[in-house]
Amino acid sequence: MDYRSAGVDVAAGRAFVERIRTSVETTRRPEVIGGLGGFGGLCRLPAGMKRPLLVAGTDGVGTKLELAQAHGGHHGVGLDLVAMCVNDVITSGAEPLFFLDYIATGKLGPEAMAEVVEGIADGCRQSGCALLGGETAEMPGFYGAGRYDLAGFCVAVVEEEERIDGALVSVGDRIVAVASSGVHSNGFSLVRRILEAEAVDAATLLPATGQGLIEALLTPTLLYASLVQDLRRSGQPLHAMAHITGGGLPENLPRCLPAGVHAVVDPDSWERPPLFRWLQERGQVPEVDLWNTFNLGVGFCLVVPAEASPGIIDLCRSSGHQAWELGRIAAGASGEHPLAGLPH
Repeated sequence: MDYRSAGVDVAAGRAFVERIRTSVETTRRPEVIGGLGGFGGLCRLPAGMKRPLLVAGTDGVGTKLELAQAHGGHHGVGLDLVAMCVNDVITSGAEPLFFLDYIATGKLGPEAMAEVVEGIADGCRQSGCALLGGETAEMPGFYGAGRYDLAGFCVAVVEEEERIDGALVSVGDRIVAVASSGVHSNGFSLVRRILEAEAVDAATLLPATGQGLIEALLTPTLLYASLVQDLRRSGQPLHAMAHITGGGLPENLPRCLPAGVHAVVDPDSWERPPLFRWLQERGQVPEVDLWNTFNLGVGFCLVVPAEASPGIIDLCRSSGHQAWELGRIAAGASGEHPLAGLPH
C-alpha cells in the first residue's frame, strides 16, 4: 500500500500549490515577509501606528457550499469566505491585514480547488488584505469525492484611539443601511429545503427578474471593507457598524449598540428584493422567521449622527453601494424594545 492508493495524492497537492501561487502573490501587502510555502506566514504591523490593536475573526460559508458544489459556484464561495470574516472585523473600524484559509476535501479536484482559492484571492484583493497562507487537507473516507468544506481566518488592525465600539452612539443618531447582493451566506439550510420542495433546478427562473434562481442564490457576499475605508478617510463620523449575517437585523443590529438605547427600524424604508419574496412565498416562511434568518436586502449598517446621514448616504452611493436611511436610535435598552415595527 501507499498514500496514493489510500486516497491522497501528494504530487497533485504540490501541483495545486504551484497553480495557486500567482493568485496568492497578487494579494501581497508591503508588511508581508517571505512567500508561500513556509510553516507559518509572517507579517509586520503597518508602520507609524502608536497603539495598534489586532482584530481577529473566523467563519465559514455554511451549507451554501452544498449548492455551490452542485452547480459549479466555486469562485463565488471563495469570495463568500473572505467576506464573512472581513465584514465582521471591519465593524470596529479596523483595516484587514491578512487572511488564512482552510480547505478540507475528500479528494483534491485541482480545477475546483483552484477556483475556490482564486475566489479567496479576489476577496482579499477587494479588501486590501494579504492571503498570507492556508491549508488544503485531503481526507478520503471522511468527505466524499468532490466534496469540500471551507473555513477562513482574518486579522485586521486599528489604532486604539480610532477604534469604533459604539460608545459614541446617542439618541437621535440615524441608521444607514447598505444593500446586500442577495442572501449572502446565511440561511441556506432553509433555502435548500425550499428548493427541494419546489424541485428547483438550473433552468428555474426567478419570475420577477428572469434571472436564474440558482444563479441569484449563488451571488457572492458583498465586501464592505473598501467602503468603510473610504468613509474613514473622508472624515465621516461613524459611531457604530453592524454586519447583517445569521439572525438578520433583529440579532445583529443590537450587537453594535451600547446599553440604554435601541434601534427603531422602518421596514417601509426599502423594497424587499424579489429573491426574498420568492423564498417567503414558496416556502410559506412566517414573517418573524424571515426577519430572523435572512438579511432581506440589508448587508451592513452604519450608525451615524443625524446631520451626517445624507452625506454618508451620498458617499456610499458614489462608491457603488445602494444606501438609504433605515431608522434611528431611541432611548431604552434593546432587550426591552425589540426592533420597532418588526415581528418578534
